[in-house]
Amino acid sequence: MISINLFDNIILLGYFAAFCTTISFLPQALKIWKSNSSKDISLSMFVIFTVGVICWLIYGILINDLPIVIANSFTLILSLFILIHKFVNR
Repeated sequence: MISINLFDNIILLGYFAAFCTTISFLPQALKIWKSNSSKDISLSMFVIFTVGVICWLIYGILINDLPIVIANSFTLILSLFILIHKFVNR
């Protein structure tokens, strides 16, 4: 049986993992914002990635998992920023 303290640590690990994977997109989004260029970004990769993030977000909502919902909500915002910039600056 998992103790409450171990369970709390597992939840914290989920939040930390969510934070790390989400924040990893911030440097790319900032670089695109500052340079006003997304020419080196693969459109197909980001479309597939964004679809995956949407699926993760729906999954997180369906299983009521807050770390998954929070992380994928923010990741979706950053990913959509990059995709919109890619489409606008073709």
